[in-house]
Amino acid sequence: MSSKFISFEGIDGSGKSTQIKLFSERLKKHGIEHVLSREPGGSKGAEEIRRLLVEGDPDRWSHYTEMLLFTAARRDHLERTINPNLESGKTVVTDRFADSTRVYQGAAREGMEMTVNALHNLMIRKDPDITFIIDIDPEIALKRGLARNSGEDRFEEFGLEFQKKLRKGFLSLASHFNKRCFIIDGDGELDIIFERIWTTYQDNI
Repeated sequence: MSSKFISFEGIDGSGKSTQIKLFSERLKKHGIEHVLSREPGGSKGAEEIRRLLVEGDPDRWSHYTEMLLFTAARRDHLERTINPNLESGKTVVTDRFADSTRVYQGAAREGMEMTVNALHNLMIRKDPDITFIIDIDPEIALKRGLARNSGEDRFEEFGLEFQKKLRKGFLSLASHFNKRCFIIDGDGELDIIFERIWTTYQDNI
């Protein structure tokens, strides 16, 4: 089986991180060599930028500065982690990639969508082979996200209306990129949600 680039997306508190761990365990059982990563982050330089993005005052950056920081982190992640591992034959599974920027900085912020897409086409020029978007009620997700008290809750602090905009953005994105993006119902027991993901994966590799 050839290497795949797989991303998990969704609003904050959707359960992505938990499902990625279950996905990794199943890949191991099937003998599929893979690397887990995340955004912002996934490489030394990108992890340093991560702290600037997910911690602190929600209004510490302008929307454009935030977009540029995400792109800088993604470029380093791509150069240092994603491409080398794919080229060596490993599957790469990442918690967020460019679709998050399309939604968080594009769809959810008025007037930025064209700039986000242009910057992606100029500096990244890569999308996953398969993207799982875990869909969940924004109110439930927000409560989960804030309850974690992780110190990385800058985006949760934008509030419920922002989370609703994000959900709408992800659903629209899935419709636009319907050959690689799959909406996964995030309601229910963890193992049931995971089996939805795994079945979708097997049907599309």
